[in-house]
Amino acid sequence: MTETNISPIILNCDNVVGQFRGPFGIIQPVNGISLKIHPGEVVALAGESGCGKSTFGELITGSPRKILHFISGTIKILDFDVYRTDPEILRTEVKAKIIAYVPQASLESLNPVKRIKHFILDVVKQRTGKIGNKNEVYQMARDHFKRLGLKGNIIDRYPHELSGGMKQRAVLAISTLFNPKLLIVDEPTSALDVSSQQLLIKMLYEMLEAKIITSILFISHDIATLRQICTKAVIMYAGDIVEEGSMDEIIENPLHPYTEALIASFVAFNPDDTRTKLKSIPGAPPDFRDIPQGCRYHPRCPEMMAICKSEAPPIFNLQEKGRIVKCWLYKDKNV
Repeated sequence: MTETNISPIILNCDNVVGQFRGPFGIIQPVNGISLKIHPGEVVALAGESGCGKSTFGELITGSPRKILHFISGTIKILDFDVYRTDPEILRTEVKAKIIAYVPQASLESLNPVKRIKHFILDVVKQRTGKIGNKNEVYQMARDHFKRLGLKGNIIDRYPHELSGGMKQRAVLAISTLFNPKLLIVDEPTSALDVSSQQLLIKMLYEMLEAKIITSILFISHDIATLRQICTKAVIMYAGDIVEEGSMDEIIENPLHPYTEALIASFVAFNPDDTRTKLKSIPGAPPDFRDIPQGCRYHPRCPEMMAICKSEAPPIFNLQEKGRIVKCWLYKDKNV
């Protein structure tokens, strides 16, 4: 991987707050999140469904749906301040060229009555403002698909002629036509069988090795899948980041009680280890309309202390571990 201590930061999010506003009222699923991604990093953003991770990914793009609002903080993609950049510049200079986003249910973005190549034309026009010679665009797409181990003639097909796994890989190929530095993928393997998941992970690896992309933000609840490719893990709970560290350290030595419970809720990574048992996390994530006072995890936490009920923990930096954790258990270990 690229050295990260001297490289420019591709994504720099500082204290980002996001809210949904509608007839239901106001809820805040992104509660002051900070995150940095350097060239060469493959970052896992993990947590239970409903923790706010997909909402955060959507805010990063600068084009959230109408009911989702960026409230405060800063999101920078290289030198572009996303919510202070002219939308036209964001559309033509940042999206696809620097950052590409593959949302959940991205397979639905393929128009069933259009061939893949016609969808590609729409993408090129949206991102560049022009198409030019259609045959040149088609050839560029075929060459790009072949670089990714896909057949060039896939672009001549309709979506219904492709399997679910092939459609997902086609979407990834289209999203990286302009060699973006950062690829954000949200639950890309959730609807795929095991074989298709492996092919997709292999494709992402090959994109990194060929420098088609530089870094990945991989959003998923599936810890087992994340461990196959990610170098860094960020654990999210109820709108907050509760722990961050290297992927291996997070798996082997989780610090936050929620991280430990999340990992234990998946099938053992070492099936031969009889000490590892599959466990469920007690209780349920909080309703964003009624967030608990103090630590948001305390109603479900086996390590709860009195302070957890009244005061939200700050972020503690554990320098000797190269980790950050948001838990009162580490108050005396902060450096």
